[in-house]
Amino acid sequence: MLVHICCSVDSHYFLKRVREILPNEPLIGFFYNPNIHPYEEYMLRLFDVKRSCKKYDIELIEEEYDVENWLKNVKGFECEKERGKRCEVCFEMRLEISAKKAKEIDEKSITTTLFMSPKKSFEQLSKVSKKIAEKYNLEVLCFDFRKKGGTHEQFKLAREERLYHQNYCGCMYALSDQRSAKNKIADELINPIGKEVLKGSIAERINLYKKICECEDKNQKFAIQKEEFQNYRLLWGRVIEDTRTAHSYFIGRYKFENSVLQTKITKIKNGFGFTGDGILFLDLECFNSMTHVNYKSVKEMMFYPATYQKYSNMKCKLSEYQLIIVLDNIKKTSYKIEAKSINYQDVREVLAIL
Repeated sequence: MLVHICCSVDSHYFLKRVREILPNEPLIGFFYNPNIHPYEEYMLRLFDVKRSCKKYDIELIEEEYDVENWLKNVKGFECEKERGKRCEVCFEMRLEISAKKAKEIDEKSITTTLFMSPKKSFEQLSKVSKKIAEKYNLEVLCFDFRKKGGTHEQFKLAREERLYHQNYCGCMYALSDQRSAKNKIADELINPIGKEVLKGSIAERINLYKKICECEDKNQKFAIQKEEFQNYRLLWGRVIEDTRTAHSYFIGRYKFENSVLQTKITKIKNGFGFTGDGILFLDLECFNSMTHVNYKSVKEMMFYPATYQKYSNMKCKLSEYQLIIVLDNIKKTSYKIEAKSINYQDVREVLAIL
């Protein structure tokens, strides 16, 4: 049987129950989820699904992440609510590719771990599954394991196995709706251009679950703990010199109380422009020298940013400055900074070795 898998929290309990019901049926996992956004979240869920399948000794096939086709298919349904027409189109796309894969590898039946998701309509999924199975002359098994405490057992097992428990279904539209309803920002969709691993980010979670795998491989005892912290995101920013917008690159976590800040460079030395506002300006030549890169312009740097590791040592040396702004050239003059940032209470998972 080919089992379409959406995430480890749904699949782990689902696969366990299927094996109990069909102990002699070989299972092949199939990960096809171009609806998951952003790509880092897709990789995190795939990583944990691989970990789950490894525990059950189940082969896993990964299909292409064809997000562009997914976006084309759901066009016009962006504002649909959860369980609406967009979800139905999404199910059809994923299950059709699953059915094609089943035919390709000569499997006679299919199912999907989406049946386990409390956020999905079982009736809607059953309808789509049967339609796809009939089209491809396959048997479809619509298991409803949510009943009689199944959802409770599912989450209990996920906690015991320390699986990654995402807090949204996957797509950017559902994510935006969920965050808007709680008056929160969808920070999953915000990444620094320099690929800095921010606290509470998807990139940080990926590193966490890689460490968890290392602990499991070494039979090392560990715990996952919750930690509250003050999170930060720079939403946008630009520097205006005289009347023109200068190419600029922002580094740091400056709290912009207002969207407009007027500052003045009072001293320039060796490519450093000093202000009295906790802001330091660097000219590009100085930045190149400190980070061992060779940008020709800040515009080039904006389109092809250095990795965070490249300038992390520089940040440590200049840690007293809340914000560092790189310009092509700096001069002893006033600059207007237009920017917006947010600071908010957040929770992240951290690994504790026991």
